[in-house]
Amino acid sequence: MRRNKSLTVLSWGQVDPKRGVSVAISLYNYAQFIRECLDSVAAQDWTDIELIVVDDASQRDESLEVATRWMNQHQSRFAAGLLLRHESNNGLAETRNTAFQAAACETVFVMDADNVIYPSCIRKLKRAMDAADADAAYSQLVMFGDIADIGYADYWSKALLATGPYVDAMALVNKRVWERTGGYSHLEGGWEDYDFWCKLLEERATVCFLPELLCKYRVHGSSMLRTESAQNYERLFNTIAMRHPWVQLT
Repeated sequence: MRRNKSLTVLSWGQVDPKRGVSVAISLYNYAQFIRECLDSVAAQDWTDIELIVVDDASQRDESLEVATRWMNQHQSRFAAGLLLRHESNNGLAETRNTAFQAAACETVFVMDADNVIYPSCIRKLKRAMDAADADAAYSQLVMFGDIADIGYADYWSKALLATGPYVDAMALVNKRVWERTGGYSHLEGGWEDYDFWCKLLEERATVCFLPELLCKYRVHGSSMLRTESAQNYERLFNTIAMRHPWVQLT
C-alpha cells in the first residue's frame, strides 16, 4: 500500500480517537452531490466526528471549491476536520486509503460523495460494533435516484460473499483491520469494495450486520450499479477469482 501525495487544504481540531469516529468521504467530480452528503454527516446525532474529505484531483467541476466552502462554514459542528487533495488522480481505492492513513480515530466510516446517511447511522453502527467487539459493522441501505428500492445487504456470511458483492462500502471499519488487509486495492473496472470485504473475511475479521435502513445509495449514470456491463463483469469476475479462489461467481 503506497502513501499517496496529497495537499492539505483544510485542517482543524482534535478528536478522541476511541470515542470519536472518522467519516471518510471520497470525492471526484461530484460537485452536484457533495453538499447533500456533507449535510447528512453534519446531521448525525453522534457528536464526536472527525470529518475527512479526500478530493481525487477533480477536474470537470468545482468539487474542491464546494467542499472547501462547506467545510469552512461548518467547522464548529465537528470535533476535527481535514480536507485533502491528491496531486493527481489515483482512483477510488487509493482515495479511500489516503483517508484511512489520515484518520485520527480507531474507527472509520467509509462513504462516497454521492451518497447520504440517516441521522442515527454513525451512533447505531458504533454501538453495534462496540457491543459485538467487531472489526466492522454495516447496515441495510435504501437506493434512490434513478432506482428507488431497498438494498440487498444481508448477514455476514462466507457463503453469501462467495456468490457476489452484497455489502456496500458504507460501513464502519476498525483502522487496525484495514491495516492488516493492506488497505483497498485498485481493480480495473471497479469492485474494490468487494475485494476489500473478501480480504476482511480472509483475515477472519469479525463483522456485524445491523438490519436497519441507515444509509442511502444514489443510483445515477456514473454510479457502480450503472457501470457494471456484461463485458466489465466478466473482467471483474476473472480478477476476483484469481485474488480469492473461494469465490464462486456465476
